[in-house]
Amino acid sequence: MKILVTGGAGYIGSTVVSELVKAGDDVVVIDNLSQGHRAAVHRDAIFIEGDLADRSLLDSIMAEHQPEGIMHFASNTLVGESVEKPFLYLGDNVRNGLNLLEGAIDHGVRRFILSSTANLFDDPERIPIAADERIVPGSPYGESKYLLERLLFWMDALYGLRYAALRYFNACGAASPDLGEDHDPETHLIPLVLQVALGQRNSLTIFGDNYDTSDGTCIRDYIHVLDLAQAHILALRALDEGSRVYNLGNGNGFSVKEVVEMARRVTGHPIPAVMGSRRPGDPATLIADSVAIRQELGWLPQFPDLRDIIESAWLWHSQHPHGYEE
Repeated sequence: MKILVTGGAGYIGSTVVSELVKAGDDVVVIDNLSQGHRAAVHRDAIFIEGDLADRSLLDSIMAEHQPEGIMHFASNTLVGESVEKPFLYLGDNVRNGLNLLEGAIDHGVRRFILSSTANLFDDPERIPIAADERIVPGSPYGESKYLLERLLFWMDALYGLRYAALRYFNACGAASPDLGEDHDPETHLIPLVLQVALGQRNSLTIFGDNYDTSDGTCIRDYIHVLDLAQAHILALRALDEGSRVYNLGNGNGFSVKEVVEMARRVTGHPIPAVMGSRRPGDPATLIADSVAIRQELGWLPQFPDLRDIIESAWLWHSQHPHGYEE
């Protein structure tokens, strides 16, 4: 297929681009590089620096390249920032998504993959969290993704645009020693832990150790970025059989203390940790129920082990301590 990937210079998007190219697909990437990195884009993909707010640019890209499918990763993604700047998220994320959907309909695109979020489930009634769990977005960021899911429902009903919304939990790990995670600011646990091992931080702050979990710290479902990429590709191939929504995770959670301890073993660094107070709104446990995509598409995580995840991330960060700038 010829696939248009928005946000294809970002952490997850660039990994998906690399896997698509390896699978023999023709890939066109559009990214404004506000969060992504040009060096992360596979050399065999066509790269266009641009913004989804520019509808005329989208029209010209689609007219020239005639994509058969779209994978949409471009987004403002920081939960905390979305609470401080709700109009940025409920504005840009939704307006840009609408521009993309209009362009897709106008140019006859019939397949669409949305990078959604587990932030749809701020108050789950069941753990693990299934795709049919009631939706209570935990922030304006989560709300923006839910609005895009609803828009996709109507694009399917009215125009036959087949879609998959993939809601994933904690993306982590590195696809290769040369393709990894580089955010500014960094908010994800595993890179923050590894920054301590690299001497870039004095210590790690753990936000609360009195949760109702085995060791008192929060438990999260960590999923390797390569496993995420394969789920996106499998979902894209399956869209001829109809639209779908999946939650993605390993199905097993790891606590903050378990992540820190494994990072100590992998890096050989003591990684000092200090205890802080709880952050408002942090649930004790978030684990995905991925039974649906496993049964329907045969998806099976290849890197469910925490050691494998952290070793891949450490290999990237130790070789690129300052990210793609080097």
